[in-house]
Amino acid sequence: MKLSQYAKQQGISYRTAFRWWQAGQIKGYQAPSGTIIVTEGEKSLAVPEKTVIYARVSSQEHKENLERQVERLQNYCAAKGYQVTMIVKEIASGVNDSRPKLLSLLKDTSVTRIIVEHKDRLTRFGANYILTLLEAQGRTVEIVNLADDDKEDLIQDLSSIFYSFCARMYGQRHAKRKTEKIVKELEAKEEE
Repeated sequence: MKLSQYAKQQGISYRTAFRWWQAGQIKGYQAPSGTIIVTEGEKSLAVPEKTVIYARVSSQEHKENLERQVERLQNYCAAKGYQVTMIVKEIASGVNDSRPKLLSLLKDTSVTRIIVEHKDRLTRFGANYILTLLEAQGRTVEIVNLADDDKEDLIQDLSSIFYSFCARMYGQRHAKRKTEKIVKELEAKEEE
């Protein structure tokens, strides 16, 4: 493989890979065209694979589905021959961008492969940003059930937007009612 491909796979810059090649840390040769080819026998710098299952449901009411989701993902990993090193379960909204378990998983650069059942289990919006950033680090997210066509993706996006809008509206109404209740209680105390 080319040195540039090797660098991308390892999550390092081309410059760093070139320095390693010059120092003899990477086995390979330079073709007459000048291209540096890394030989396949290079195992010493290979990052050990660390596969993690990430399962998420939006609320406690769906906790049973969380366990079934994990079971399906474990079966998938077994069929693919992946050795799962960790299972991360989270109960949180896919719209929430401050999910502690997902964030710590994304920060852990030793994790090379994240397995999720559907793209929306990872996040409702911006999944492609996460996928692109992880790919640049030489890491992957494997989505078990991809949408069959663009129409299904579009419908999923529309339903996600609608879901997000409803959740925010409900949250705002709830907050407004709670604030009104507190104001009434304060007014009642002032009258006493």
